[in-house]
Amino acid sequence: MPLPLLALAIASFGIGTTEFVIMGMLPDLAQDLRVTIPQAGMLVTAYALSVVVGAPILAVSTARLPRKSALIGLMGIFIFGNFCCAVAPTYGLLMTARIITALSHGTFFGIGAVVAAGLVPRHKRGQAISLMFSGLTLANVLGVPLGTALGHELGWRATFWAVVAIGVIAAAALALWLPRGLPGSSGGSLLGEFRVLGRPQVAMAMMISVISSASLFSVLTYITPLLERVTGFTPDQVTYVLLLFGVGLTVGNLVGGRLADWKMMPVVMTTFGIITLILVALVWTSATPLGVVPTLVLWGIAAFSVGSPLQMRVVDQARGAPNLASTLNQGAFNMGNALGAWFGGIAIDHGVAYGHLPWLGAGLAVCALSLTAIAAATDKGTPHADDLAGDEACPGYAH
Repeated sequence: MPLPLLALAIASFGIGTTEFVIMGMLPDLAQDLRVTIPQAGMLVTAYALSVVVGAPILAVSTARLPRKSALIGLMGIFIFGNFCCAVAPTYGLLMTARIITALSHGTFFGIGAVVAAGLVPRHKRGQAISLMFSGLTLANVLGVPLGTALGHELGWRATFWAVVAIGVIAAAALALWLPRGLPGSSGGSLLGEFRVLGRPQVAMAMMISVISSASLFSVLTYITPLLERVTGFTPDQVTYVLLLFGVGLTVGNLVGGRLADWKMMPVVMTTFGIITLILVALVWTSATPLGVVPTLVLWGIAAFSVGSPLQMRVVDQARGAPNLASTLNQGAFNMGNALGAWFGGIAIDHGVAYGHLPWLGAGLAVCALSLTAIAAATDKGTPHADDLAGDEACPGYAH
């Protein structure tokens, strides 16, 4: 992996860890702060909504900054937010700190995806984006299980201190390894960039991202209590199950990057169909350890194999405004995260058993499949983003 892509992957590892690790600590955190598990789940929702709100604001604010400076500045916000999480004495202050942390999330991944794609030849753009996002998936393999274990042993605050350290390392890597003069900063009118967002295919691709994430997080947010109360795993065993699930996410992300460079829309439609079947199966397999583990691994592979294709779809369709569109699509993913966590919490509050939450995720996956089919049927051809055109962009990092 070229060093600039490695720097982006380290940063995405830190961001992914702080986003997902809280799910493995929900019962402990809820007990310590004296709130219910659905109330603790709102920390996931608030984080995701902050990404949605912060993404367009910071995208506009950093539009004309050099890409390297913008990415390092965003990591500074990330470090400060996690520091506040580590020292927050109450639920309300922890909620505020999570909101601060999330402000940089969408813009970092949005800008980072465009930068990653600009570092390689056109036919490898999907793989470059997936390599950057590999840090996010590795966070589920290493960051989340280790962070969960650390939280169980030393308290949930220790996990956030560890994330602060990861953020410092990531900022140093970005400063050392990202080249100057990266492509992607906006030299045109911001109003013109916003007009691009009105293209039907751009809006439709972002809506697919929303529904896809809602399907995932309607179940994933409450995966720890599901595994403990339905399957019967102990907290320590849940850590290992989450590790295997993270392996599935990593494999799916890398596979999705290659598929994005092949036949994007047919593959995405097929994958949503597979996700639907897996979630339906999870309703029954969650009752036994031997059934739930392989089901979760397959779900992780399928769920994360659509991320890079959807991100690349938005960048390609938003010709003339890849930075803003890519960033807003991160907001779309996290809007789905928030909605999924919210839908799952509402279902639990109204008496739906944890073991039946996969029905909700399956229904949302069917909606994503339907919208993808409509987008493919009305597609008149995928334009190429001007900002990413040509194989000559940053040729020193192309292989």
